[in-house]
Amino acid sequence: MILTLDMDGEVPIYQQIRDRIVEAIASGRLVEGSSLPSTRQLAVDLGINFHTVNKAYDLLRREGLLRVNRKSGAVVQRDARSGPPEPGFAAEWETRLRTLLAEAVAHGSGDPAVLDSCRTVLASFTSSAPAARGADHGADLGDTGTT
Repeated sequence: MILTLDMDGEVPIYQQIRDRIVEAIASGRLVEGSSLPSTRQLAVDLGINFHTVNKAYDLLRREGLLRVNRKSGAVVQRDARSGPPEPGFAAEWETRLRTLLAEAVAHGSGDPAVLDSCRTVLASFTSSAPAARGADHGADLGDTGTT
């Protein structure tokens, strides 16, 4: 799986790394048990500071999606097949969704357009074929098999 980033974009690099890994987990390109490159290796591959990768991995660890340890490195801890989400996840997710929907409405998107966008995005994660992504910069996240 290739991790692609926009080095000139408004979204911080660590957030892009986190977001792309979450998308890879949601789409099934990374599954529970998949190993990710070390923070240093991914930083070298992307040409960025390893603290940036470390910040992204730490976010994913706190969200319960990655398990990180010095010996085995970063491993996907859960995916869509892992069962129900952790307690409190639904409330946190609803808060973030509320903000995203408020932004859409504030920018003039109406109900049908927002619902169509939501369906399209959700379908991209539940279909069997991962969506192709364009990018300015990328790195291979390596083996997507289990360890």
